[in-house]
Amino acid sequence: MQKTILFLLMANISFAQGFQKKLDSLLQAHVKKDEAGMAVLVMKNGHELYKDGFGMADMETQTPITPQTNFRMASVSKQFTAACIILLENRKKLSYEDNLLKFFPDFNKTVGSKIKLKHLLTHTSGILDYEELIPDNQKEQLSDTDVLKFLKNQSKTYFEAGSKFRYSNSGFCLLEQIVEKASGQNFVTFIKANIFEPLEMANSTIYEAGRPIQSRAMGYARNKEGKLVFSDQSITSATKGDGCVYTSLDDYAKWYKAIINNTLFNTENALKKINHKIESTTNINYGLGWFNGYGAQSTELYHTGSTCGFSNVVNIVPGKQFLMVYFSNIANNHALEKPIRELLKTEKIDDSAIDFDKALSLTN
Repeated sequence: MQKTILFLLMANISFAQGFQKKLDSLLQAHVKKDEAGMAVLVMKNGHELYKDGFGMADMETQTPITPQTNFRMASVSKQFTAACIILLENRKKLSYEDNLLKFFPDFNKTVGSKIKLKHLLTHTSGILDYEELIPDNQKEQLSDTDVLKFLKNQSKTYFEAGSKFRYSNSGFCLLEQIVEKASGQNFVTFIKANIFEPLEMANSTIYEAGRPIQSRAMGYARNKEGKLVFSDQSITSATKGDGCVYTSLDDYAKWYKAIINNTLFNTENALKKINHKIESTTNINYGLGWFNGYGAQSTELYHTGSTCGFSNVVNIVPGKQFLMVYFSNIANNHALEKPIRELLKTEKIDDSAIDFDKALSLTN
């Protein structure tokens, strides 16, 4: 019996080492040591199969990327904003059926009476994209409060609330404001006290201009010549509800464990209440900050994050205890996801049923 256990242990170690070498080779081929890069984490059945960083978190100071480096999550932040709403709903501080007028009495009456929290959480509100309402002379970064000001007097929407899917940063900026209204707390205070601190995500934070961020990755983008240039902020990158979380591989692993262990709430049960089957797709829904679909064994959760200086991917399959994380401090750097997926499939680690290319395209 002991010989059998030892043999299986050695086989698992050999498999893990083989996978690590293959993924190392793939990632190293796509990054220069003195340039911005990426961090990748793969977990299965409670074990880390891979965790490493490549390239520089800050090209000016030549600070290397590590598992503790904090990346800007962009739209991966939406799952944290949604989590705040779930917690408040569980505490009877709000209802998914509440409309916008409950929280914003001066919102346009026709629009505000029809749009409910469940529509914001599934991108089915039809509310206008705030990016289209930004004045041409806007120079200062926008806040979630600014987004509310842009939207509250608008008398039209793209479509009737609940009728179809259209990805909306506006909706999640409004959710940030709703968290503050329902909790009576500043959003940063609430998310820290109710998510980051209970889960011991000590290095995770929300971006606020002028406030230092520990172990921060700076963002970059390629210019027309293909050279990486500094591209960390834009006028739309200070809104909190749709994209301001900073976290690391180490801290995101804690968030993943909370999801699969139902530490704060049961994500799969919550999705049974708030979810929308996306039109023109075969197996993609959206709810509560997650693209999701049903695979062979379990609900599959997925999201990307794209902004002026970052490209991120997270994928969780609770029933398989699977996690894949890809954080990059380079804009438009999602191309590596496909070969990583192919390697996971070849190595029989994960074979997802979600159409990832389609899901990414739905965020544009």
